[in-house]
Amino acid sequence: MKFTSIFLAAACLFTNSLHAQELDLVKYVNTLQGTNSKHELTRGNTYPTTALPFGMHTWTPQTGKNGDGWKYQYFKNKIRGFQQAHQCSSWTRDYAVFSFMPMVDQLVVNENEREATFSHANEIAKPNYYKVSFDNKITTEIAPTERGAHLRFSYPKAKKSYLVLDGYTNISAIKIDPKQNKITGYVNNGEGFKKGFKNFFVVYFDQPFIKYGTWENRQNKVYADSATGEGNGFGAYVQFKAGAKVQLKVASSYISPEQAELNLQQELGADKTLEQTKNKAAAIWNKSLNKVQVEGGSEADMSTFYSCFFRASLFSRKFYEVDKDGKPHYFSPYDGKVHDGYMFTDTGFWDTFRAQFPLNTLLHPTMQGQYMQAMLDAYDQCGWLPSWSFPSEAGSMIGNHAISLFTDAWAKGIHTFDPNAALKAYLHEATNKGPWGPSNGRDGWKEYAQLGYVPYTKYREATAKTLEYAYDDFCGYQLAKVTGNNFYANVFQRQMYNYKNVYDSTTGFMRGRDSNGLWRPNFDPAEWGGPFTEGNAWHWEWSVFQDIKGLINLMGGDKKFTAKLDAVFTEPNKVNVGSYGGMIHEMTEMVMANMGQYAHGNQPIQHMVYLYNFAGEPWKAQYHTREVMHKLYNATEDGYPGDEDQGQTSSWYVLSALGFYSVTPGTGEYVMGSPLFKKTTINLENGKKFIIEAPLNSNENVYIKSASLNGKVYTKNFLTHSDITNGGVLKLGMADKPQTNRGLKEEDKPFSLTKKLE
Repeated sequence: MKFTSIFLAAACLFTNSLHAQELDLVKYVNTLQGTNSKHELTRGNTYPTTALPFGMHTWTPQTGKNGDGWKYQYFKNKIRGFQQAHQCSSWTRDYAVFSFMPMVDQLVVNENEREATFSHANEIAKPNYYKVSFDNKITTEIAPTERGAHLRFSYPKAKKSYLVLDGYTNISAIKIDPKQNKITGYVNNGEGFKKGFKNFFVVYFDQPFIKYGTWENRQNKVYADSATGEGNGFGAYVQFKAGAKVQLKVASSYISPEQAELNLQQELGADKTLEQTKNKAAAIWNKSLNKVQVEGGSEADMSTFYSCFFRASLFSRKFYEVDKDGKPHYFSPYDGKVHDGYMFTDTGFWDTFRAQFPLNTLLHPTMQGQYMQAMLDAYDQCGWLPSWSFPSEAGSMIGNHAISLFTDAWAKGIHTFDPNAALKAYLHEATNKGPWGPSNGRDGWKEYAQLGYVPYTKYREATAKTLEYAYDDFCGYQLAKVTGNNFYANVFQRQMYNYKNVYDSTTGFMRGRDSNGLWRPNFDPAEWGGPFTEGNAWHWEWSVFQDIKGLINLMGGDKKFTAKLDAVFTEPNKVNVGSYGGMIHEMTEMVMANMGQYAHGNQPIQHMVYLYNFAGEPWKAQYHTREVMHKLYNATEDGYPGDEDQGQTSSWYVLSALGFYSVTPGTGEYVMGSPLFKKTTINLENGKKFIIEAPLNSNENVYIKSASLNGKVYTKNFLTHSDITNGGVLKLGMADKPQTNRGLKEEDKPFSLTKKLE
């Protein structure tokens, strides 16, 4: 009996050990998700990114011309290069780019003439490995590291075998060392850099050069036997023995040529074969993707989830490197100097404060803590907080959302920065206008302070700016309040209700208002642009993240509020192009979605489906979140309902599939929807697990009938960050009909300023 008990205990431990092991989740990821995009209609604006999580460099095949934002488009059948990339989306041109292109028979440097045809049937696109075989029988393979890659070019037998290195669009330099089978150099391309920016690269080949030379891509002149070159678009070419199979290791650095060598040795030095790099990258990705393990969904749902989770795990990008002593340092894109510490870049906070950063805060708190200090370092180096970094400050879009990141981090226990320094920097943002763009500082800040709103038409997109400034001011107030800084709390408290000043009770919508207080005439809620950013009044009605209860009161109470939410889906999906003067892709995507005026392909309305929780009809949030997930997302080249936007649209899906969403970053709350899977395990950085069990979940059973948290009945329509990070089990009973009596008490509703202060 004793032996049997010991045997059963051992078997149980073995089973638990197996269950705790990492799963192979890379197999579900399709990096081609969202690549079937063009100017008129975007299905993600992504490219097949081969990279490590948050890696400094990424790699991709290139179907577009050098400098074209449309880097890779699925419907094209020719590739002209394999490039080191950093691009956030096709609307932003890339920086620090160079590329390789193999060819046979004869040397062709012209990018338009060296293109090779391929079929997607001969393409593999995974996070850790990209492979394509051209029709001419050349095969290219890529496996990534954080600051480099391992590539292999397999040429057909008996064919002359060439490789071209393209210096891209601006100044570059080349040095060829045939004795070491080595090429070094730098590129300087991109916009907004400080003087001295260079991306230094080093390439080692495992095969000798038969011939070599340099060339420049303006006139496509070739300089045979030349070992050096510098100028606009300088590159290199090498020839190998016929039918060669060539491996190359490449790494680059923003700091120095020596650091590029160090990066290569640290990340690739031990790898003799591409398979080793590929397998290491798979292990790293599996560790990252296993932070969330989902079970009990279809294969299609699994693929969509992990493809989105992959895309959400690329931004923001690491912009630091590791020195010989293992310490981080970086070339600052803000002041052009090298500093110790961490730096991150390549994200626009207008998109990503909503879900991408809250997801990182939950799953990567250590990295997020590093990020918070990096933002203050950026402020010290250029005098402004980041808002849209690529890699330096561009100031694109609207709002001052660095304060949202600070406040959300602090609310969730990440106290790696000085809150007074963050508040001081934010006050500077809120009372000045910077030189770089509308979100660099505050467009219309004087009028916003004096009138309580940004006047239209004096300022573009003024009503949208008013709404987002009010939310940011709430974040400033919230951070000041919880850290005991009454001065800043009093400053920002006066402005966090300014959303009320652009609400017109006669029409029931947010509207444009001039300096005299007059509403913009000829109002049409379906009109895009004007006082709004990339949307219309139906979309911007809900951008009161901090005070949904206050918005409910403005709109006449719960019933009128939920009726207006319902109307978003039942209104005709007509478009008034307004100040845009013609259809832009966001309009086309809203019409294609056929969900009324709901335009999920752009950020302003993405939180809207969760707002039913604030007004006594949480079952509608459950229904609509599942509807959006199933109708607007998949893992194919058509996988997104619009721009993916640096992980934001993917992060919406990941959080929503877990069953909750960050409606109000800065409060530590997640508003509940309906989880997609029967079981989800969140493996937290602190070693604890938060498990969501919904065994009766299905495409029909989308409604929460009952809930318990750690064995206790749970009626709230939100979870707190500590509920999750403390670990535990949320059990959900699911049904095919709404439970209309659950979660209706005031204490069951999520955070609102008005609710909190009543």
